[in-house]
Amino acid sequence: MSLTPSKRAYVPFVSVEHMMGLVHHIGIEQVLTDLASEIEADFRRWPLFDKTPRVASHSDVGVIELMPTSDGETYGFKYVNGHPKNTAEGLQTVTAFGLLAEVESGYPTLLSEMTLLTALRTAATSAMAAKHLAPKGARTMAMIGNGAQSEFQCLAFKAVCGIDTVRLYDIDASATKRCARNLAAQGLTVVECRSGQEAMEGAQIITTCTADKQYATILTDNMVGSGVHINAIGGDCPGKTELHRDILLRSSIFVEYPPQTRVEGEIQQLDHDHAVTELWQVIEGQVSGRTDDRQITLFDSVGFAIEDFSALRYIAKAVKGTPFFTQLDLIADPDDPRDLFGMLQRATP
Repeated sequence: MSLTPSKRAYVPFVSVEHMMGLVHHIGIEQVLTDLASEIEADFRRWPLFDKTPRVASHSDVGVIELMPTSDGETYGFKYVNGHPKNTAEGLQTVTAFGLLAEVESGYPTLLSEMTLLTALRTAATSAMAAKHLAPKGARTMAMIGNGAQSEFQCLAFKAVCGIDTVRLYDIDASATKRCARNLAAQGLTVVECRSGQEAMEGAQIITTCTADKQYATILTDNMVGSGVHINAIGGDCPGKTELHRDILLRSSIFVEYPPQTRVEGEIQQLDHDHAVTELWQVIEGQVSGRTDDRQITLFDSVGFAIEDFSALRYIAKAVKGTPFFTQLDLIADPDDPRDLFGMLQRATP
């Protein structure tokens, strides 16, 4: 009997190095545009997916989560953490990896890093939502919170929504300077601001993305005028918010999956039956998104497993025919599927 694994035993693996190479090969704005299209396509078939709030293990210092879903043919999950304290220790706040598998056999078909990919898909989802909810002709975005996600957000809004000016603010001025430096050659007008209020001057889109695991008020009610779109992506676990409650009461609120968002998003501040609209219904044309020029629209984004599923499927297709993956010998593959022990025994040196 052969000890050489069959092709089914090997699983394509996309490392961090591979992911960076692939993004440079395709171009980051093209990747963000492609991801937005892939995610939107899956939102249009939202009812086909298994949906469950992510499985979270909370601690005093952060959270570790599993995010699973399936469309009946392909299964996917992401492992992800969120540890705000990590930055001070020279570590990433968020790390992640993900897997796809075929439902028919249960065999994995892709294993990928998702620290970079999560940043890309989060930005692509934000811009995809804004395409349906933001004021028409919006050209200026306030980016409040200039951490690891900020440049991705700015470039996604440029590529997908046509934003040409970003106004940056962070309580850490060095973060703002880093973000501005990274965006300097990206075709955007970049304005460094000294306060959140200053950052919002003239902005039709406001993105908040802070990391502290606490009830915070990044935006107060008096800071938000009519007619804007708010992209709130920092509130993503119980006890972690960014917006004053009164802003929510003035806004038309759009969410991914209500059972998860009511626990983790900005709307954890509201009554459990407060009216919200599922974004997929807007994309499908079942309900209205923005209805007038004075309306405040709020995308209360916490991240949902279908978005990761979309991103992993995109990567699985994108790496074919490229050098940006390796084959992992991941699946035990005996010649006789009933003789796993025999395979182990024959491999004895």
